[in-house]
Amino acid sequence: MKLFTSESVTEGHPDKLCDQISDAILDAILEQDENAHVACETTATTGMIHVMGEITTSCYVDIPAVVRDVVKEVGYDDPKCGFNGNTCAVLTSIDTQSPDIAMGVNQSLEAKNGETDENSLIGAGDQGMMFGFACDETPEYMPLAISLSHKLAKQLAAVRKDGTLKYLRPDGKTQVTVEYEGEKIKRVDAIVISAQHDEEVKMDKLKKDLIKFVIKPVVPGELVDQNTRIYINPTGRFVIGGPVGDSGLTGRKIIVDTYGGYGRHGGGAFSGKDPTKVDRSAAYAARYVAKNIVASGLAGKCEVELAYAIGVARPVSVMVDTFGTGIVSDEKIAQAVVKVFDLRPTAIIKELDLRRPIYRKLAAYGHMGREDLGVPWERVDRTEALLRAVK
Repeated sequence: MKLFTSESVTEGHPDKLCDQISDAILDAILEQDENAHVACETTATTGMIHVMGEITTSCYVDIPAVVRDVVKEVGYDDPKCGFNGNTCAVLTSIDTQSPDIAMGVNQSLEAKNGETDENSLIGAGDQGMMFGFACDETPEYMPLAISLSHKLAKQLAAVRKDGTLKYLRPDGKTQVTVEYEGEKIKRVDAIVISAQHDEEVKMDKLKKDLIKFVIKPVVPGELVDQNTRIYINPTGRFVIGGPVGDSGLTGRKIIVDTYGGYGRHGGGAFSGKDPTKVDRSAAYAARYVAKNIVASGLAGKCEVELAYAIGVARPVSVMVDTFGTGIVSDEKIAQAVVKVFDLRPTAIIKELDLRRPIYRKLAAYGHMGREDLGVPWERVDRTEALLRAVK
């Protein structure tokens, strides 16, 4: 027996609120200037939001207005929640991108050495490694624990917004523990939900309602048995939440954003970064590669690592690990990946159409497995090419 646990958070969680603000600012800029360089972080605490970072763009965006719109759309528009987008202070500390970074992004080492291929013109925005993962546990090729955690968090927000459970407030967290027998899913061992609520609701009602309206519509009945442990608001009270209960910060939920800890993570956050930052674009590309490998039947589980040097277009390494599930060697699959996928930043940006305002919607409930949003890195359109390359 093996147990594995992943968590998710709602859009009202203070860290997720900050992620959404950073990505909403990025979207607002990309709507007017698709070539902008953006690295935007947000912090939130009682009564205040602070936006900071480096932005180089030809357009103007009313950042405080964007911030307030996001806060109110998430649900912090009532003083009873302790935080109000209409009245909170919004501070901005924005500078332009460092010219030392820009010189590597705007012209790659390959271009400086005379290479004229348009996909080699810009270099990676930073050094680092990015991981992509896929497995055959769910239809979207995501690990089951993070998939269910995200769905529970989305459902928690949905029943609040549609009025089914009017006493809920925006903050919340979910967690699912899956039991495996060998490598096969056996059952759900534990479900944890912490939901912010108003002061009047009784805990017995909260627990019954969340089981009925959140857990049962999401978690398949065949995976739940009499021994499945369900914990709802284990402390017994969750009235104070959001930025009042805990400060928020962009990029502090990177495991929630990816694979729930099931796959490795290079460490770089996504939100608030334009696609020249390989922390974001190459992580999406690595997911694209891994998903196509699993969808092609080459492996039941796959992790892809890409690594870059700042200012250099081509990745310095491409690694494939199928954890013993591959039908051919990992080395052979990695060679096929290099043939089939162009993993230079310019090529990734074009292939995945990343210079669009698509990021605010991704900033909550995960960046991977989001087939509901139709994002290009969730396509499985390279399976035949991979099989040909392997042969």
